[in-house]
Amino acid sequence: MSESALILHWKNFMKNDASPGIILVLSAVLAMFLANSPLMSGYLSFLEFPVSIQLGTFAIEKPLVLWVNDGLMALFFFVVGLEIKRELFYGQLSRPDQVILPFTAAIAGIAVPAVIYAAFNYNDAVAMNGWAIPSATDIAFALGIFILFGKHLPSSLKLFLLSVAIIDDIGAVIIIALFYSQDLSTTSLMIAGIGLAILFAFNRMELSNKTPFILVSIVVWAAVLKSGVHATLAGFAVAWFIPIAREKTRSMSYQIEHGLHSWIAFFVLPLFAFANAGVSLTGAGIDELFTPISIGIIAGLFVGKQLGIFAACWLAVKLKLCRLPDDATWGQVYGVCLLCGVGFTMSLFIGSLAFEEQGLAYQTQVKVGVLVGSLLSAFAGALMIRHSSAKVAKTQLTNVKSNKVKSSKTMEIGHGSEIISNE
Repeated sequence: MSESALILHWKNFMKNDASPGIILVLSAVLAMFLANSPLMSGYLSFLEFPVSIQLGTFAIEKPLVLWVNDGLMALFFFVVGLEIKRELFYGQLSRPDQVILPFTAAIAGIAVPAVIYAAFNYNDAVAMNGWAIPSATDIAFALGIFILFGKHLPSSLKLFLLSVAIIDDIGAVIIIALFYSQDLSTTSLMIAGIGLAILFAFNRMELSNKTPFILVSIVVWAAVLKSGVHATLAGFAVAWFIPIAREKTRSMSYQIEHGLHSWIAFFVLPLFAFANAGVSLTGAGIDELFTPISIGIIAGLFVGKQLGIFAACWLAVKLKLCRLPDDATWGQVYGVCLLCGVGFTMSLFIGSLAFEEQGLAYQTQVKVGVLVGSLLSAFAGALMIRHSSAKVAKTQLTNVKSNKVKSSKTMEIGHGSEIISNE
Protein backbone atom coordinates (compact mmCIF):
# COMPACT_ATOMS: atom_id res chain seq x y z
CA MET A 1 0.00 0.00 0.00
CA SER A 2 1.39 3.41 -1.01
CA GLU A 3 2.14 6.19 1.46
CA SER A 4 -0.63 8.39 0.02
CA ALA A 5 -3.16 5.56 0.43
CA LEU A 6 -2.12 5.10 4.07
CA ILE A 7 -2.53 8.83 4.71
CA LEU A 8 -5.99 8.75 3.08
CA HIS A 9 -7.04 5.76 5.23
CA TRP A 10 -5.76 7.53 8.35
CA LYS A 11 -7.69 10.73 7.51
CA ASN A 12 -10.86 8.72 6.92
CA PHE A 13 -10.35 6.92 10.23
CA MET A 14 -9.89 10.21 12.10
CA LYS A 15 -13.16 11.53 10.62
CA ASN A 16 -15.08 8.49 11.86
CA ASP A 17 -17.11 9.26 15.01
CA ALA A 18 -16.12 5.85 16.43
CA SER A 19 -12.36 6.48 16.18
CA PRO A 20 -11.95 8.17 19.64
CA GLY A 21 -13.44 5.09 21.33
CA ILE A 22 -11.16 2.77 19.34
CA ILE A 23 -8.06 4.77 20.26
CA LEU A 24 -9.14 4.76 23.92
CA VAL A 25 -9.31 0.95 23.89
CA LEU A 26 -5.91 0.67 22.19
CA SER A 27 -4.37 3.03 24.79
CA ALA A 28 -5.74 0.92 27.65
CA VAL A 29 -4.56 -2.32 26.03
CA LEU A 30 -1.07 -0.86 25.54
CA ALA A 31 -0.97 0.22 29.20
CA MET A 32 -2.02 -3.28 30.34
CA PHE A 33 0.64 -4.84 28.12
CA LEU A 34 3.43 -2.59 29.40
CA ALA A 35 2.36 -3.04 33.05
CA ASN A 36 2.67 -6.83 32.67
CA SER A 37 5.82 -7.03 30.57
CA PRO A 38 9.58 -6.59 31.07
CA LEU A 39 8.98 -2.95 30.11
CA MET A 40 6.99 -2.32 33.31
CA SER A 41 9.79 -0.35 35.01
CA GLY A 42 10.04 1.97 32.00
CA TYR A 43 6.27 2.46 32.00
CA LEU A 44 6.26 3.36 35.71
CA SER A 45 9.28 5.64 35.30
CA PHE A 46 7.44 7.49 32.54
CA LEU A 47 4.42 8.02 34.79
CA GLU A 48 6.56 9.18 37.73
CA PHE A 49 8.75 11.51 35.65
CA PRO A 50 8.93 14.76 37.67
CA VAL A 51 7.67 17.94 36.01
CA SER A 52 7.78 21.34 37.69
CA ILE A 53 6.82 24.93 36.89
CA GLN A 54 8.08 27.82 38.99
CA LEU A 55 7.36 31.55 38.82
CA GLY A 56 9.15 33.34 41.66
CA THR A 57 8.01 31.75 44.92
CA PHE A 58 5.02 30.04 43.25
CA ALA A 59 5.81 26.48 42.20
CA ILE A 60 3.92 23.40 41.02
CA GLU A 61 5.86 20.13 41.24
CA LYS A 62 4.13 16.90 40.27
CA PRO A 63 4.92 13.57 38.58
CA LEU A 64 3.72 13.33 34.99
CA VAL A 65 0.71 11.15 35.86
CA LEU A 66 -0.66 13.90 38.14
CA TRP A 67 -0.11 16.56 35.46
CA VAL A 68 -2.29 14.37 33.26
CA ASN A 69 -4.94 13.85 35.96
CA ASP A 70 -4.98 17.40 37.34
CA GLY A 71 -3.98 19.41 34.27
CA LEU A 72 -5.07 17.73 31.06
CA MET A 73 -8.26 16.41 32.65
CA ALA A 74 -9.10 20.00 33.66
CA LEU A 75 -8.96 20.77 29.94
CA PHE A 76 -11.30 17.82 29.32
CA PHE A 77 -13.80 19.10 31.91
CA PHE A 78 -13.51 22.56 30.34
CA VAL A 79 -14.70 21.13 27.01
CA VAL A 80 -17.40 19.13 28.84
CA GLY A 81 -18.58 22.41 30.40
CA LEU A 82 -18.69 24.11 26.99
CA GLU A 83 -20.69 21.19 25.53
CA ILE A 84 -23.19 21.18 28.41
CA LYS A 85 -23.59 24.96 28.18
CA ARG A 86 -24.24 24.75 24.43
CA GLU A 87 -26.80 21.97 24.84
CA LEU A 88 -28.61 23.83 27.65
CA PHE A 89 -28.76 27.12 25.71
CA TYR A 90 -29.42 25.97 22.16
CA GLY A 91 -29.26 22.17 21.93
CA GLN A 92 -31.11 19.02 22.90
CA LEU A 93 -31.35 20.00 26.58
CA SER A 94 -32.82 23.45 25.91
CA ARG A 95 -36.50 22.39 26.22
CA PRO A 96 -38.00 20.74 29.34
CA ASP A 97 -39.71 18.01 27.32
CA GLN A 98 -36.33 17.02 25.87
CA VAL A 99 -34.71 16.75 29.30
CA ILE A 100 -37.16 14.65 31.36
CA LEU A 101 -36.25 11.20 29.99
CA PRO A 102 -32.41 11.54 29.95
CA PHE A 103 -32.44 13.42 33.28
CA THR A 104 -34.51 10.71 34.98
CA ALA A 105 -32.32 8.02 33.42
CA ALA A 106 -29.05 9.71 34.43
CA ILE A 107 -30.09 10.26 38.06
CA ALA A 108 -31.07 6.58 38.38
CA GLY A 109 -27.86 5.64 36.55
CA ILE A 110 -25.87 7.46 39.23
CA ALA A 111 -27.86 6.35 42.28
CA VAL A 112 -28.44 2.61 41.65
CA PRO A 113 -24.76 1.73 40.92
CA ALA A 114 -23.74 3.65 44.05
CA VAL A 115 -26.24 1.68 46.16
CA ILE A 116 -25.03 -1.63 44.71
CA TYR A 117 -21.39 -0.71 45.41
CA ALA A 118 -22.34 0.26 48.97
CA ALA A 119 -24.08 -3.11 49.47
CA PHE A 120 -20.72 -4.84 48.95
CA ASN A 121 -18.65 -2.39 51.01
CA TYR A 122 -20.92 -0.89 53.71
CA ASN A 123 -18.85 -2.43 56.54
CA ASP A 124 -15.54 -0.87 55.36
CA ALA A 125 -15.26 2.89 55.90
CA VAL A 126 -12.24 3.24 53.60
CA ALA A 127 -13.79 1.20 50.79
CA MET A 128 -16.96 3.32 51.00
CA ASN A 129 -14.93 6.26 49.64
CA GLY A 130 -15.31 4.62 46.23
CA TRP A 131 -19.13 4.68 46.14
CA ALA A 132 -19.20 7.07 43.15
CA ILE A 133 -16.80 5.06 40.93
CA PRO A 134 -19.47 2.96 39.13
CA SER A 135 -21.75 5.98 38.69
CA ALA A 136 -19.79 7.38 35.72
CA THR A 137 -20.20 6.90 31.95
CA ASP A 138 -17.45 7.30 29.36
CA ILE A 139 -19.02 9.30 26.49
CA ALA A 140 -16.31 8.57 23.91
CA PHE A 141 -16.18 4.82 24.53
CA ALA A 142 -19.97 4.31 24.70
CA LEU A 143 -20.64 6.52 21.67
CA GLY A 144 -17.93 4.74 19.67
CA ILE A 145 -19.57 1.35 20.27
CA PHE A 146 -23.00 2.72 19.35
CA ILE A 147 -21.70 4.15 16.07
CA LEU A 148 -19.81 0.96 15.18
CA PHE A 149 -22.72 -1.43 15.79
CA GLY A 150 -25.86 0.73 15.55
CA LYS A 151 -25.68 2.01 11.97
CA HIS A 152 -29.37 1.33 11.25
CA LEU A 153 -30.78 2.60 14.55
CA PRO A 154 -32.64 5.93 14.79
CA SER A 155 -30.52 9.00 15.48
CA SER A 156 -32.79 9.82 18.43
CA LEU A 157 -31.12 6.96 20.36
CA LYS A 158 -27.70 8.51 19.81
CA LEU A 159 -29.04 11.83 21.14
CA PHE A 160 -30.53 9.99 24.14
CA LEU A 161 -27.16 8.35 24.89
CA LEU A 162 -25.35 11.70 24.60
CA SER A 163 -27.91 13.44 26.83
CA VAL A 164 -27.65 10.79 29.55
CA ALA A 165 -23.84 10.92 29.42
CA ILE A 166 -23.81 14.74 29.56
CA ILE A 167 -26.13 14.86 32.59
CA ASP A 168 -24.00 12.06 34.09
CA ASP A 169 -20.96 14.33 33.68
CA ILE A 170 -22.74 17.13 35.52
CA GLY A 171 -23.38 14.66 38.34
CA ALA A 172 -19.71 13.64 38.33
CA VAL A 173 -18.60 17.27 38.65
CA ILE A 174 -20.96 17.84 41.59
CA ILE A 175 -19.78 14.63 43.28
CA ILE A 176 -16.10 15.59 42.88
CA ALA A 177 -16.79 19.08 44.27
CA LEU A 178 -18.75 17.85 47.29
CA PHE A 179 -17.00 14.62 48.23
CA TYR A 180 -13.44 14.65 46.83
CA SER A 181 -12.18 18.07 47.88
CA GLN A 182 -10.15 18.44 51.06
CA ASP A 183 -7.97 20.80 53.16
CA LEU A 184 -9.47 23.91 51.59
CA SER A 185 -7.34 27.07 51.33
CA THR A 186 -9.45 30.22 51.72
CA THR A 187 -6.81 32.43 50.07
CA SER A 188 -6.56 30.25 46.97
CA LEU A 189 -10.34 30.01 46.68
CA MET A 190 -10.60 33.82 46.90
CA ILE A 191 -8.06 34.19 44.08
CA ALA A 192 -10.03 31.69 41.98
CA GLY A 193 -13.26 33.59 42.73
CA ILE A 194 -11.68 36.90 41.69
CA GLY A 195 -10.49 35.23 38.48
CA LEU A 196 -14.02 34.02 37.70
CA ALA A 197 -15.37 37.52 38.42
CA ILE A 198 -12.87 38.95 35.91
CA LEU A 199 -13.97 36.38 33.33
CA PHE A 200 -17.58 37.41 33.96
CA ALA A 201 -16.60 41.04 33.34
CA PHE A 202 -14.83 40.06 30.11
CA ASN A 203 -17.98 38.25 29.03
CA ARG A 204 -20.23 41.25 29.75
CA MET A 205 -17.77 43.53 27.91
CA GLU A 206 -18.17 41.20 24.91
CA LEU A 207 -14.43 40.83 24.37
CA SER A 208 -13.74 38.97 21.13
CA ASN A 209 -10.04 38.29 21.86
CA LYS A 210 -9.48 34.84 23.42
CA THR A 211 -6.09 35.72 24.98
CA PRO A 212 -7.41 37.52 28.12
CA PHE A 213 -9.79 34.62 28.77
CA ILE A 214 -6.96 32.08 28.43
CA LEU A 215 -4.56 33.95 30.73
CA VAL A 216 -7.12 34.45 33.51
CA SER A 217 -8.32 30.83 33.13
CA ILE A 218 -4.78 29.57 33.77
CA VAL A 219 -4.63 31.65 36.98
CA VAL A 220 -8.00 30.23 38.07
CA TRP A 221 -6.78 26.67 37.43
CA ALA A 222 -3.56 27.22 39.42
CA ALA A 223 -5.50 28.76 42.32
CA VAL A 224 -8.01 25.90 42.41
CA LEU A 225 -5.13 23.39 42.24
CA LYS A 226 -3.64 24.96 45.38
CA SER A 227 -7.01 25.36 47.12
CA GLY A 228 -7.76 21.72 47.94
CA VAL A 229 -10.69 21.61 45.49
CA HIS A 230 -9.85 19.27 42.64
CA ALA A 231 -8.30 21.20 39.75
CA THR A 232 -10.61 19.69 37.12
CA LEU A 233 -13.47 21.73 38.58
CA ALA A 234 -11.66 24.89 37.49
CA GLY A 235 -12.01 23.81 33.88
CA PHE A 236 -15.72 23.18 34.28
CA ALA A 237 -16.31 26.50 36.09
CA VAL A 238 -14.35 28.58 33.56
CA ALA A 239 -16.40 27.16 30.68
CA TRP A 240 -19.54 28.92 31.94
CA PHE A 241 -17.92 32.36 31.51
CA ILE A 242 -16.88 31.91 27.88
CA PRO A 243 -19.16 33.95 25.57
CA ILE A 244 -21.72 31.89 23.64
CA ALA A 245 -23.95 32.74 20.69
CA ARG A 246 -26.44 30.81 18.59
CA GLU A 247 -24.47 31.50 15.39
CA LYS A 248 -21.37 29.29 15.43
CA THR A 249 -19.24 31.85 13.59
CA ARG A 250 -19.91 34.44 16.34
CA SER A 251 -19.64 32.06 19.30
CA MET A 252 -16.27 32.03 21.06
CA SER A 253 -17.51 29.05 23.08
CA TYR A 254 -18.16 26.99 19.95
CA GLN A 255 -14.88 28.04 18.32
CA ILE A 256 -12.85 26.96 21.36
CA GLU A 257 -14.83 23.74 21.79
CA HIS A 258 -14.38 22.88 18.10
CA GLY A 259 -10.67 23.70 18.25
CA LEU A 260 -10.04 21.55 21.34
CA HIS A 261 -12.29 18.62 20.41
CA SER A 262 -9.67 16.68 18.44
CA TRP A 263 -7.00 17.30 21.09
CA ILE A 264 -9.31 15.93 23.78
CA ALA A 265 -10.46 12.93 21.74
CA PHE A 266 -7.11 11.91 20.29
CA PHE A 267 -4.60 13.08 22.90
CA VAL A 268 -5.95 13.95 26.36
CA LEU A 269 -8.29 10.99 26.93
CA PRO A 270 -5.99 8.35 25.33
CA LEU A 271 -3.07 9.67 27.41
CA PHE A 272 -5.22 9.52 30.54
CA ALA A 273 -6.24 5.94 29.71
CA PHE A 274 -2.60 5.02 29.06
CA ALA A 275 -1.50 6.57 32.38
CA ASN A 276 -4.27 5.05 34.51
CA ALA A 277 -5.31 1.70 32.98
CA GLY A 278 -2.05 -0.18 33.50
CA VAL A 279 -2.78 -2.93 36.03
CA SER A 280 0.06 -5.22 37.00
CA LEU A 281 -1.30 -8.75 37.48
CA THR A 282 2.09 -10.24 38.27
CA GLY A 283 1.83 -12.46 41.33
CA ALA A 284 -1.74 -11.41 42.02
CA GLY A 285 -4.33 -14.10 42.74
CA ILE A 286 -8.09 -14.06 42.21
CA ASP A 287 -8.71 -13.23 45.88
CA GLU A 288 -6.45 -10.18 45.65
CA LEU A 289 -8.01 -8.90 42.43
CA PHE A 290 -11.70 -9.61 43.04
CA THR A 291 -12.29 -7.96 46.38
CA PRO A 292 -15.50 -6.26 47.62
CA ILE A 293 -14.23 -3.02 46.05
CA SER A 294 -13.67 -4.48 42.57
CA ILE A 295 -16.81 -6.64 42.71
CA GLY A 296 -18.86 -3.63 43.86
CA ILE A 297 -17.57 -1.62 40.89
CA ILE A 298 -18.22 -4.47 38.42
CA ALA A 299 -21.75 -5.03 39.72
CA GLY A 300 -22.42 -1.30 39.83
CA LEU A 301 -21.34 -0.72 36.23
CA PHE A 302 -22.71 -3.87 34.62
CA VAL A 303 -25.86 -4.45 36.71
CA GLY A 304 -26.57 -1.11 38.38
CA LYS A 305 -26.30 1.08 35.30
CA GLN A 306 -28.56 -0.96 33.03
CA LEU A 307 -31.05 -1.74 35.82
CA GLY A 308 -31.28 1.84 37.08
CA ILE A 309 -31.50 3.56 33.70
CA PHE A 310 -33.90 1.09 32.08
CA ALA A 311 -36.22 0.98 35.13
CA ALA A 312 -36.27 4.78 35.32
CA CYS A 313 -37.08 5.07 31.60
CA TRP A 314 -39.83 2.46 31.82
CA LEU A 315 -41.41 4.12 34.86
CA ALA A 316 -41.22 7.63 33.36
CA VAL A 317 -42.84 6.48 30.10
CA LYS A 318 -45.54 4.43 31.83
CA LEU A 319 -46.40 7.42 34.03
CA LYS A 320 -46.62 9.46 30.81
CA LEU A 321 -44.04 11.97 32.01
CA CYS A 322 -42.26 11.57 28.68
CA ARG A 323 -42.02 9.22 25.72
CA LEU A 324 -39.38 6.99 24.18
CA PRO A 325 -36.91 8.51 21.68
CA ASP A 326 -38.50 8.84 18.24
CA ASP A 327 -38.80 5.55 16.29
CA ALA A 328 -37.02 3.63 19.08
CA THR A 329 -38.11 0.35 20.68
CA TRP A 330 -37.64 -0.85 24.25
CA GLY A 331 -35.03 -3.36 23.04
CA GLN A 332 -32.99 -0.59 21.44
CA VAL A 333 -33.24 1.55 24.57
CA TYR A 334 -32.05 -1.41 26.64
CA GLY A 335 -28.96 -1.67 24.43
CA VAL A 336 -28.18 1.99 25.16
CA CYS A 337 -28.69 1.33 28.90
CA LEU A 338 -26.05 -1.40 28.70
CA LEU A 339 -23.60 0.96 26.99
CA CYS A 340 -24.02 3.48 29.82
CA GLY A 341 -22.23 0.91 32.02
CA VAL A 342 -18.98 1.67 30.22
CA GLY A 343 -17.38 3.82 32.92
CA PHE A 344 -13.74 3.52 31.82
CA THR A 345 -11.92 6.90 31.87
CA MET A 346 -14.44 8.70 34.10
CA SER A 347 -14.64 5.80 36.57
CA LEU A 348 -10.84 5.48 36.63
CA PHE A 349 -10.59 9.20 37.29
CA ILE A 350 -13.03 9.15 40.21
CA GLY A 351 -11.26 6.03 41.52
CA SER A 352 -7.93 7.87 41.51
CA LEU A 353 -9.52 10.56 43.70
CA ALA A 354 -11.38 8.17 46.00
CA PHE A 355 -8.28 6.24 47.06
CA GLU A 356 -5.60 8.87 46.45
CA GLU A 357 -4.09 8.31 49.90
CA GLN A 358 -4.54 4.52 50.11
CA GLY A 359 -1.75 3.29 47.85
CA LEU A 360 -1.30 0.86 44.97
CA ALA A 361 -3.40 -2.04 46.31
CA TYR A 362 -6.59 0.00 46.30
CA GLN A 363 -5.86 1.51 42.89
CA THR A 364 -5.33 -1.99 41.47
CA GLN A 365 -8.73 -3.11 42.77
CA VAL A 366 -10.32 -0.02 41.23
CA LYS A 367 -8.68 -0.62 37.86
CA VAL A 368 -9.69 -4.29 37.81
CA GLY A 369 -13.28 -3.42 38.70
CA VAL A 370 -13.53 -0.60 36.16
CA LEU A 371 -11.94 -2.55 33.31
CA VAL A 372 -13.99 -5.73 33.88
CA GLY A 373 -17.27 -3.86 34.47
CA SER A 374 -16.73 -1.62 31.44
CA LEU A 375 -15.76 -4.53 29.18
CA LEU A 376 -18.82 -6.56 30.22
CA SER A 377 -21.07 -3.57 29.56
CA ALA A 378 -19.35 -2.83 26.24
CA PHE A 379 -19.58 -6.45 25.04
CA ALA A 380 -23.22 -6.93 26.09
CA GLY A 381 -24.20 -3.50 24.78
CA ALA A 382 -22.47 -4.10 21.44
CA LEU A 383 -24.30 -7.44 21.02
CA MET A 384 -27.68 -5.90 21.86
CA ILE A 385 -27.14 -2.84 19.66
CA ARG A 386 -25.89 -5.01 16.78
CA HIS A 387 -28.88 -7.36 17.09
CA SER A 388 -31.32 -4.43 17.15
CA SER A 389 -29.59 -2.77 14.21
CA ALA A 390 -29.70 -6.02 12.19
CA LYS A 391 -33.46 -6.33 12.84
CA VAL A 392 -34.02 -2.77 11.66
CA ALA A 393 -31.89 -3.37 8.54
CA LYS A 394 -33.83 -6.58 7.77
CA THR A 395 -37.15 -4.77 8.17
CA GLN A 396 -35.98 -1.94 5.92
CA LEU A 397 -34.83 -4.45 3.27
CA THR A 398 -38.17 -6.29 3.43
CA ASN A 399 -40.04 -3.01 3.02
CA VAL A 400 -37.89 -2.04 0.02
CA LYS A 401 -38.57 -5.40 -1.66
CA SER A 402 -42.28 -5.13 -0.86
CA ASN A 403 -42.43 -1.63 -2.32
CA LYS A 404 -40.66 -2.85 -5.49
CA VAL A 405 -43.18 -5.66 -5.90
CA LYS A 406 -46.09 -3.25 -5.38
CA SER A 407 -44.55 -0.80 -7.82
CA SER A 408 -44.07 -3.57 -10.39
CA LYS A 409 -47.68 -4.73 -10.03
CA THR A 410 -48.92 -1.16 -10.36
CA MET A 411 -46.95 -0.75 -13.56
CA GLU A 412 -48.36 -4.02 -14.94
CA ILE A 413 -51.95 -2.96 -14.13
CA GLY A 414 -51.36 0.40 -15.72
CA HIS A 415 -49.86 -1.20 -18.83
CA GLY A 416 -52.83 -3.59 -19.09
CA SER A 417 -55.29 -0.73 -18.81
CA GLU A 418 -53.46 1.09 -21.56
CA ILE A 419 -53.74 -1.98 -23.89
CA ILE A 420 -57.49 -2.30 -23.17
CA SER A 421 -58.09 1.36 -23.85
CA ASN A 422 -56.15 1.16 -27.12
CA GLU A 423 -58.27 -1.77 -28.26
